[in-house]
Amino acid sequence: MKAVFFLTKEKFGEAKTKVYADDLVARQSITVRENSALGLKKEGYYMQIEGDEESIKKAKELMSGMAKEITGKEAKDVIAAIDEQESSAAAGFGAIFG
Repeated sequence: MKAVFFLTKEKFGEAKTKVYADDLVARQSITVRENSALGLKKEGYYMQIEGDEESIKKAKELMSGMAKEITGKEAKDVIAAIDEQESSAAAGFGAIFG
């Protein structure tokens, strides 16, 4: 299960600190990208959290008031952009280490 959150630059530090301080959520797969790195026009950051239902529920609670959960087409676009970047990075490492 994946959840994507949008964070403004002002709230990013506080939200990141809360997420990584929580033992349950911090053990999940967390990916953070600045929106411009994904080719998107919003100013801020996207945080993708992949984990079980309980972890995602807890992440939503932690992010309440600091971040907006992204759904629908925007979430699919962000997930696809992150996946593409990670695939490209993995291919690059494979070429280096053969």
